[in-house]
Amino acid sequence: MSEYKKYFEAYCKEHDLELRLSSEMPVGYETANGTFDVSSRTVFINAEKLNKEPEYSKLFYLFHELRHASQYLEPGRFNETIKRSIQYIIMFDGTCYKLEGNRYLKCRLEGGEEYFNNLYLNQPHEVDANRFAYEQAQRICGDSGELKKLVDLWMPRQTVSNDVYDKVFSLIDEKTKTMS
Repeated sequence: MSEYKKYFEAYCKEHDLELRLSSEMPVGYETANGTFDVSSRTVFINAEKLNKEPEYSKLFYLFHELRHASQYLEPGRFNETIKRSIQYIIMFDGTCYKLEGNRYLKCRLEGGEEYFNNLYLNQPHEVDANRFAYEQAQRICGDSGELKKLVDLWMPRQTVSNDVYDKVFSLIDEKTKTMS
């Protein structure tokens, strides 16, 4: 984790954030590159999975998760669209979460994998985190075709309108309202 620590600490200092960095991936995220848990204020990086990846890739995933930390903990820095979308997580398989207080309520929506891939990649907080991660990795490592390929992998292929997200968020609200 030492290759992450320098950048992690500098980011936390710059943004006055008290966060933890862990390579122990939480249950359900063992195969993910990283995740941020707002309740424990922990950035999880799958150092074992990313061990053989080039530096730009490691930094991309670190800065992606650090941006999510800022989205949650520094909401005044972000527009209303991002502030709203960060309250919802839509996964590739239709599993969805809504943040209520400091915990996530889980539900499942119906639809195909392509539909949910597109919803996931277009979530405003994900697009913002990917753009930020790209800028930071590019600043530190320089631009390269490989870095561009990495960010292209995580950028949406088709645009999803705010109206679609309004409907999806309403469905998630409906499915989770009895859980809170």
